[in-house]
Amino acid sequence: MRLFSTEQVSKYHPDKYADQISDAILDACLENDENSRVACETLVKDDVIILAGEITSGAGVDYREIARNVAQKLGYPVNRIETFIRTQSPEIAAGVGRGKDQGAGDQGIMYGYACNQTASGLPFGFDLVNQIIEAIEKDVGTPSALLLGDAKCQVTVDLDEPATMQSVKKILVSACHKPERGQKRIRAYINAKLDALGVPASVERIINPAGAWTIGGPFADAGLTGRKIVCDQYGGFCPVGGGAFSGKDPSKVDRSGAYMARKIARSLQLTHGLKWCEVQLGYAIGRAEPVSVSVNSDLSPEINAKLTKIVLGDYDLTPAGIIANLDLLNVKYEKIAEGCHYRLGGGV
Repeated sequence: MRLFSTEQVSKYHPDKYADQISDAILDACLENDENSRVACETLVKDDVIILAGEITSGAGVDYREIARNVAQKLGYPVNRIETFIRTQSPEIAAGVGRGKDQGAGDQGIMYGYACNQTASGLPFGFDLVNQIIEAIEKDVGTPSALLLGDAKCQVTVDLDEPATMQSVKKILVSACHKPERGQKRIRAYINAKLDALGVPASVERIINPAGAWTIGGPFADAGLTGRKIVCDQYGGFCPVGGGAFSGKDPSKVDRSGAYMARKIARSLQLTHGLKWCEVQLGYAIGRAEPVSVSVNSDLSPEINAKLTKIVLGDYDLTPAGIIANLDLLNVKYEKIAEGCHYRLGGGV
């Protein structure tokens, strides 16, 4: 038995709250100026929002208004917004350039992954934990809702068993709830959600193990952009690059390169009937072509080498090529930032 745990958080989690603000600002910039260069970081704590970073754009965006709109969507009050946003460094701007020959916006490594365990191409345990969080979020904000939104979930599976519900051994859910709702009612409510998803009764269910949780969101913890990169990607089932996604325009290969690596991995996995496929890309700031491309899978090293050659021959891996291939100037990044980017539209 090899027990492996994976995690997801709700869109009301303070870190995801911050992600959504950063990406809402990105959306507004790109909508009015597709040449915008955006690197926007957000800190949320209590009813205060702090925006910082580098943005060069002709969009004329009201950053404070956008932040308030996201807060209102999630039901969080705002009393003060501070901004520390400057234009992009002229040295970076000159080094990266624009157009079809533009270089990568930064150095970095990116990973893409796909497997045959689920329709989404994500590992079974991570796909399930995403479904549970989506089910928990569904009723938040309605008059009859028991929960307030902020939530975390872990699913523990046995990697030595087939990737089905029978491999699920434990499910941990911590959910912030209205003060007048007792734990017995909260546990019954969440158990009903798990039952509806087909979770067997034999699975150990750990619900709000610390007891009552009535203060959540930024009033319980500070939230920062980019602090949930494992939840954004593959839930720990494969490596992830060091760079976060949210608040970055697609010239930043931290984001666009990772989305492309995921698309390539999924394509190879489906086309060649692979059990799993992992793609790594590496970039240098200011250079258009990647400095490295590598494919790994359940097949032999010789076949993986052939798959790497296929990638090099079939895909334009320059930032401009990736942006065009994935239409990354016409994406609603705020929506993608609500959960796992690969369930909500990032890459495939």
